[in-house]
Amino acid sequence: MAKIVGIGANVYDTLYNIPTFPTEDTKMRADKSKISGGGPVATGLVAASKLGESTAYIGVISDDSCGVFLKKDFEKYNVDTSLIEVKSGYRSFCSVLWLCADKKTRTCVFDKGDLPPLVLSEKQINAIKQAEILMVDGNELDAAIAAAKIAKENGIKVLYDCGGLYDGVEELLKLTDIMIPSEEFALKITNSSSVSQAAKILFETYSPEIVVITMGKNGGIMFDGKETISYPIYPADVVDSNGSGDVFHGAFAAGVIKNYDYLKCCHFASAASAIKCKGIGARENAPDFETLKSFLKENGYEL
Repeated sequence: MAKIVGIGANVYDTLYNIPTFPTEDTKMRADKSKISGGGPVATGLVAASKLGESTAYIGVISDDSCGVFLKKDFEKYNVDTSLIEVKSGYRSFCSVLWLCADKKTRTCVFDKGDLPPLVLSEKQINAIKQAEILMVDGNELDAAIAAAKIAKENGIKVLYDCGGLYDGVEELLKLTDIMIPSEEFALKITNSSSVSQAAKILFETYSPEIVVITMGKNGGIMFDGKETISYPIYPADVVDSNGSGDVFHGAFAAGVIKNYDYLKCCHFASAASAIKCKGIGARENAPDFETLKSFLKENGYEL
């Protein structure tokens, strides 16, 4: 069975590279376009798989053209699809992203589709019990909470990619071992003015093993209940930042499976995220282990 299983968003992305943000009610020719699989947990699982760890996605997808692509995309990257339930007659979760060259911005418009919510089957529950890490992202929230409770009862670590402030996420936060919020999430949910304060509040409120706050171009911080430690962003000529956070979380999970300490996992994940930004498409450009190891060494960090 897979060591890392995940429940969360799995998205059919259409990416357009454009020179600048378009003016409303006009036409613009894109420099290029691309179809790619996306979604925080789904892309994180691909990133972990490319780094050599066994992964599986637990979820519901449609049999429409987008869903067919998403299932094949998982298979392409060796993510186990045996725990996916395929439903007919529904619309997939999809998005359109504009990647603007002049300001290096990403603009996303999404349609969550109309798939029914995930209800865990016995097979899916058994897979959670046999895993080492459960990854969640706040999507499929009821199923994610149910899965996190099962994980906690069986000594499985819960890694939460905290991005969206969905109703009810506090319940999931209570079940989290490895809490990795974005800076925006951390500041908003704690009403803090600084990330260091936010990290301490999250740790004291929800009692995870570790809080790691990602801060984009500023790297991030890690708080273990005793001290706050910064980790760097690694250098990259950014072409596409979409999915960089997803790759970070997947690489972090892979680092935990490799028995790295949490600070080493921060470096490992930050470097993986930087490499991803060099190319268009989060899954396609997530690095393999040897590429990541060499990149870290080139930048003065030895695994």
